[in-house]
Amino acid sequence: MASVLIVDDDPKIRDLLRLYVEREGHTALFAADGPSALRTAIERRPDLVLLDVMLPGLDGFEVCRRLREESQVPVILLTARSGDSDKVVGLDLGADDYVVKPFSPRELMARVRAQLRRHRPESEDEPILVSGDLELDPNAVEARVNGRPLGLTPFEFRLLRGLMRRPGRVFSRDDLIDAIHGDEDPGIFDRTIDVHLGRLRRKLRDDPDDPRYIATVRTVGYKFVGSVEQKPA
Repeated sequence: MASVLIVDDDPKIRDLLRLYVEREGHTALFAADGPSALRTAIERRPDLVLLDVMLPGLDGFEVCRRLREESQVPVILLTARSGDSDKVVGLDLGADDYVVKPFSPRELMARVRAQLRRHRPESEDEPILVSGDLELDPNAVEARVNGRPLGLTPFEFRLLRGLMRRPGRVFSRDDLIDAIHGDEDPGIFDRTIDVHLGRLRRKLRDDPDDPRYIATVRTVGYKFVGSVEQKPA
């Protein structure tokens, strides 16, 4: 999981972004103006910066330019201005992506995931997730029970990984859509999640009435019921 610096002078926007960043399992850092954004970035070394363009003190373009003098941390600019010229300026200054307000939080978090993957050191493998006789290897994109490959589809694999990353946490169907769609437009309806869960449970041989892995939380969603350990890849 990563640390994300949220830079915006609007406390409501900061709170909204914190909610989505922390829901992904990341740590949120905060700054409300340009100078404090630079100080926090230098002192705390975040893994990604969500940077509003219209800031007091120093605007986001200048903050981005100065950040690029110090590091290659991925920067996603947030702005209410939709003109192409602003986008070109931001990208020329070294921003990695550009999102116009009002934005879809789901789309923004997909962009965050994409940037974190893109900037992950090549030698850094994700840990294998283990719950009893179930193992999920994000690096091999494979899940096994007692060493038997489950043959999951990409959606089923993402779904299981999302649940295992936060054992005990109740995920709504909307949360799970976020977990499985990656960077693409998902084209998934809430009830489609139930279909994927049904197929996943059959492959896991998991009884919904007495689950070892995935439990239904009535009227809310689903959760992974077993404890999960991480082991090096």
